[in-house]
Amino acid sequence: MITDLQPLLIEAKSTIREAMAQLNTASSGCLLLVDGNGALRRMITDGDLRRAVIAGHALDADLTVLEPVEPTVARRGLDEDGARRIMRERQVVHLPVLDETGRPVGLYHLGRMSAPILLSAPHMGETEQALVAEAFATNWIAPVGPHVDAFERELAETVEASEAVALSSGTAAIHLALRLLGVRRGDRVYCSSLTFVASANPILYEGAEPVFIDSEPESWNMSPAALERALEADRRAGRKPAAVIVVNIYGQSADMAPILDLCDAHDVPVIEDAAESLGARYRNRASGTLGRLGVYSFNGNKIITTSGGGALIGGDREMMAEARRLATQARDPASHYQHSTIGFNYRLSNVLAGIGRGQLKALDDRVARRRAIFERYRQGLGDLPGVGWMPEPEWSRSNRWLSVITLDPDRTDRHPYAIMRLLRQRNIETRPVWKPMHLQPLFRGADYFTHSERQSVSDRLFLTGLCLPSGTGMTDDEQGRVIDALTEAVAI
Repeated sequence: MITDLQPLLIEAKSTIREAMAQLNTASSGCLLLVDGNGALRRMITDGDLRRAVIAGHALDADLTVLEPVEPTVARRGLDEDGARRIMRERQVVHLPVLDETGRPVGLYHLGRMSAPILLSAPHMGETEQALVAEAFATNWIAPVGPHVDAFERELAETVEASEAVALSSGTAAIHLALRLLGVRRGDRVYCSSLTFVASANPILYEGAEPVFIDSEPESWNMSPAALERALEADRRAGRKPAAVIVVNIYGQSADMAPILDLCDAHDVPVIEDAAESLGARYRNRASGTLGRLGVYSFNGNKIITTSGGGALIGGDREMMAEARRLATQARDPASHYQHSTIGFNYRLSNVLAGIGRGQLKALDDRVARRRAIFERYRQGLGDLPGVGWMPEPEWSRSNRWLSVITLDPDRTDRHPYAIMRLLRQRNIETRPVWKPMHLQPLFRGADYFTHSERQSVSDRLFLTGLCLPSGTGMTDDEQGRVIDALTEAVAI
């Protein structure tokens, strides 16, 4: 419901010309004609004004020339479902809400009520536009330039890391990390199973063998117990993995201390895939900075975005210099074009780095907003039977990139896919929890180690989890739409 009505209010002494100008700037498609006491007399649309002019009234005539029309109205306290019902029955697209004195206090707009609510849309500001304009003005367009250097420096400072290398995607960062750690064809590389395929595809790029590790219930991320069993199984077989990719899903860190202890004991380097968890923390450290190498993604749906992009984080300056070399086609230091090793076209452009610099300034606000969105969901949906929440262990501060619920099949017969279909009918986007990698046809036959001998946490979360709209640009009214729709869908 629109509650800021001041731009829509107009009095009868105003002219048709003034009403046209005001209507042209109003996003609702209508004006509310009020009397001297502020009470609603009628609504005005563009069609009303055009008909008045066609009837011969001058543009400077006041609005008293409009024929009186009794508007369809509602009283304060009507919910969205009630508003939809009235609008459907009366075949209107605008429904003013009046207080006890007849003054408008809100406006239901069918177009807005039906506008799509996306899962995690980009949220741009004015700073980004200014920095992109600077890149154009100075003609720094290619994947080099001052914005790239500044973005890398500012990102490293934000997460308190030694260095950052800005790249074309988080996937590129994982690929380079494997290269830098010397992963070769035939090597075994462990990876969290509950993740997006981009975490695991680079293993195949290098011809290595993926081994998938289950989640633990406390964080939904890599299970130290499953990892220990995998490492022990490989030790008995006389081998060890070349690297472990730990993925922090939905904005929350894995329990890194026991994972790092296990990997240190077996002399295995850790890549921390923090694509979804920029701004989150593990104890007193920034997510993404605890492994040998860390990875961030700035894809369009992430908590901050460069449209498409990513970064590699690390503390070894020589390794980071090699990452930059590999990311720019591995050109040798010669005056001519000379290449001794395979390289990649993985650098971020100066234009996109400008967007990233502007977005980075808003990171703390984005995290605070996403956490507030999660809390409002929990308060609004907490009483629904069978609805659970992604936990936040005491050692974690999640950025709540996505708010995720689970539906307990023992307490509700509503399946996530059924909820998705019902919300899609209301133009609300939701998504299932990631399908685990060990269930993907691409990785059929890969080794998989469960949290316990009788429990695969990843499978259960995939079957019961649902991601809710969580974008920081989502309004309170839009989130209210989601809560109302979910409440109805679960209660059916």
